[in-house]
Amino acid sequence: MDALAFEHHLTSPQGCGHHPSGGHGATAGGYACDDEVTLRIAVDGDHVVDAGFDAHGCGASTVAASVAVTLAKDRPILEAALIGAYDIAHELGGLSPGKLHAAELAADALARALGGAVRADASIPRNPANPATLVAMSGGVDSAVAAHLCARTGPTLAVTLELWADAENDAERSCCSATAVAQARSLAHRIGIPHFTIDLRNEFRAGVVEPFIAGYAAGETPNPCVGCNGHVRLDAMLALADRLGCAALATGHYARTAESDDARGPLLRAAADPAKDQTYMLAALKPESLARLRFPLGELHKPQVREIAARAGLPVASKVDSQDLCFLAGTSRARFMERHGGIDGRPGDIVDGRGAILGRHDGQHRFTVGQRRGIGVTSTEPLYVLHKDGVSGRVTVGTRAELRSDRVIIRAARLHRDGSRVNRVKLRYRQRPLRGRLVGSPLQGRHRALALALDDAVDGAAPGQLACLMDGDLVVGWGTIDGQPPHKLHADDL
Repeated sequence: MDALAFEHHLTSPQGCGHHPSGGHGATAGGYACDDEVTLRIAVDGDHVVDAGFDAHGCGASTVAASVAVTLAKDRPILEAALIGAYDIAHELGGLSPGKLHAAELAADALARALGGAVRADASIPRNPANPATLVAMSGGVDSAVAAHLCARTGPTLAVTLELWADAENDAERSCCSATAVAQARSLAHRIGIPHFTIDLRNEFRAGVVEPFIAGYAAGETPNPCVGCNGHVRLDAMLALADRLGCAALATGHYARTAESDDARGPLLRAAADPAKDQTYMLAALKPESLARLRFPLGELHKPQVREIAARAGLPVASKVDSQDLCFLAGTSRARFMERHGGIDGRPGDIVDGRGAILGRHDGQHRFTVGQRRGIGVTSTEPLYVLHKDGVSGRVTVGTRAELRSDRVIIRAARLHRDGSRVNRVKLRYRQRPLRGRLVGSPLQGRHRALALALDDAVDGAAPGQLACLMDGDLVVGWGTIDGQPPHKLHADDL
């Protein structure tokens, strides 16, 4: 460590207590330790024109924040977005492990402040001859390889969204925690590309978490990832891309596009790796958003992606994929609903199709249509959840024959092409596409409700889940499975 540099920033901290006019502030720390850094950044066009900070805790936090302000002020935004903990520590001749935490806090606060300032005020001109690509990074191997591939072909920037913060979550298993953001920033800087952090926690709660809780309270099984991708997360990053002068947004999703049409936009196409295909989770994207998206992994299989990461020296090459919903990582759905939605174990009846009471339960939100295990009642033959009533709390169960249906009603449907093209449908993320068609061959556009006729009966279509409408491996539309009682529906039920 350079003792003179450390002492200089400790006794004469640059920007300490300064609040730039029109600045955007962000805070890091204050959770597991007492150290806290708040940086404020003001931008004009494509430059950082002013910066200041407040720090609480040990002296190292003040020193690191002072260095961050010194490095960022009066520099182009894209250069400031390359500043990380290593750069702050390097300015001080290196830091001991005990003090390196302060550099990480200052870098985190700087990245968040830059993200907020760019989102509100920045205007970086686009270079038509060599337009940049913004890459969504989560800290995992897929998005890291997507960023690596983009950086090999042209100017590339990176962004990570902080969507959720909860002390009960497992930060290592969540792709949207502060820990994941720091990991993504480290990867971006390792690749050599600027990185921005965007705080979308309020938007995520309003647009994803609250509908998720409301859906379960109403007796449905919502899929929050569809809404997150469809109108919260990717829309925010596309808006940021405009601020940063980027022509496209790339993600680490396994998906492709096809059949681009100037009037109607492109269609999603299933990925080359069917085991990793994520078009179901992206089905609600607006065509105009999809036209600006790039999927560098669409033609690759997962082993190839890990091999690319290993050859590039990316430390996440063997990182385990996240399996949980990001805001449920490390906690249970029931516990989450109780803490964040006020929905506790409200008892209710478990009944058969005739209404006869077979048992009791601790909350209908603990069940899913089609569920077999854990129902809590005994029978001479296996029982499945047929229906849930969010008002009465009643859960109806029955046999597999009662569960099976060859008709599904979907609501709030959107067709990107005429419905006569639909010949397959996915009713769950990991489910194989089922053969079927839309009743009545509806035209392209929005529809209040549509009826699906399946070639083979399905074992339960869970209300609230997305119905992904397909023509072969192309996604031509989508809708939400409606909460109709499980019986064979026909077109005149609409």
